[in-house]
Amino acid sequence: MSSTLYLNPDTWDLALDASGNIAVATEPYALAQDAASAIRTFKGECWYDTTQGLPYWQQILGHYPALSLVRSKMVTAAENITNVASATVYFTGFTDRQLQGQVQVTDSSGDTSAATF
Repeated sequence: MSSTLYLNPDTWDLALDASGNIAVATEPYALAQDAASAIRTFKGECWYDTTQGLPYWQQILGHYPALSLVRSKMVTAAENITNVASATVYFTGFTDRQLQGQVQVTDSSGDTSAATF
């Protein structure tokens, strides 16, 4: 079973648990949060692996791509997360030039979870 540091969905920042420790997310939500993090990552942003992330500067921002291309890139990023068997991306809003959405991931056991981005 995998775990990850829990990120507050409203601020995308670390959160504390009831004991005052840094909160940890476990599966199945951990997979969905990791997928949302992958979707929010710009290609080249991760100094340890510059191939990760979406090509926001290269193909998306300022290029007016079809939403199907953006969705496809997001699904690919989500499905690259270890233990994610499939992913579905839904767009829920576009406010102040910010795209909001939800990624739903299914693991190899068939469990589905979701996180916003």
